[in-house]
Amino acid sequence: MPKSPKPGPRPSPPAGLRQATALGARPVWRHAVWGALLGLGLALAAWAPARWLAWGVNQASQGQVQWLNPRGTVWQGSAQLVLSAGEGSRDSQALPGRLNWTLTPTWNGAHWGWQADCCMAQAANVQVSLGWNSLQVQVGDHASAWPAALLTGLGAPWNTLQAHGQLQLNTRSVQWRWIQGRMQMQGQLELNLQNMSSRLSPIKPMGSYRIQLSGTPEGTATPSLQLSTLQGPLMLSGQGQWIGERLRFTGEASAQEGHEAAFDNLLNILGRRQGVRSLLSLG
Repeated sequence: MPKSPKPGPRPSPPAGLRQATALGARPVWRHAVWGALLGLGLALAAWAPARWLAWGVNQASQGQVQWLNPRGTVWQGSAQLVLSAGEGSRDSQALPGRLNWTLTPTWNGAHWGWQADCCMAQAANVQVSLGWNSLQVQVGDHASAWPAALLTGLGAPWNTLQAHGQLQLNTRSVQWRWIQGRMQMQGQLELNLQNMSSRLSPIKPMGSYRIQLSGTPEGTATPSLQLSTLQGPLMLSGQGQWIGERLRFTGEASAQEGHEAAFDNLLNILGRRQGVRSLLSLG
C-alpha cells in the first residue's frame, strides 16, 4: 500500500489574529479580577466587625470614650460604654449593661439608632446628611437618665468631686448644620442634674440643677447656655454662649444662709472665691 504522507506542521494563525485574541482575553481577566475584588469589598462591608467601629470611636475621642467587648457588626452591634481620662487613666467608669446600635447608610448620609440598656426606655435616633459644602446632624426627640458617677471616669475635676445623682437628658428638635464650615443650631438640649451629691460636701443631696443649650427656630451660630438651680442649699447660676469651637461661660456658686461652712471646701474648688461666692468661668 502506498504510504500516506506525514502531516506537516500546523500553520500558525496570522499575527493580526493572534494579537486580536490576546486583546480579547485580557479584558475578560481584568473584569474577572475587578469583579472578585468588588465582591470581596462588599462582603467585608456587609460583615465588617463591630470592633472596627469601636476602634474608630476610641481614636476620635482620644481614648475618652471607649466601646469595650464589641459584638456584632458595624451595622448592628453592641458594646460596653466606658468613660476614661485617656491612656493610663485609673478612674475609668463603665456604664451598667450594654450600648446597642444600628447604623444604616442612606443615599446622602447615614442613620444611627442607639439605646443603652440601663438608661433609655426607647432608642435615640440621629440622622446625618451630607450636601455640597454642608453637613447636617438631626437628633430625634428623646429622654434618658444616666448615673452621674459615670462622669468620674473623665478625670479632673470629676474624679475630685466624686459626683453622685442622676443626669436626665432631654432633646427637642435639635439640629446642627455646618455650611461652608459655619455652624448653625436649632432646638434645645436640656440636662437636669437631679439630687446631686459630692464627697466634698457633708450635705447630701446638695441640690438639683438644670443646664440648657438653646438654638433658635431659624438656626444660630451662637447657641446660648443657661445654668440654674432647681432646689437645694448649694445654689448655682450662670450663662454663656457657644462661639465656634469654644464655650464662653460665667456664673457663680454660693450656699444658702446657714450652710456656708458645709460648702466652704467645695466652693474653693469650683471657682475663684469672692467672699461667700465662688466665681465660675470658662473660655
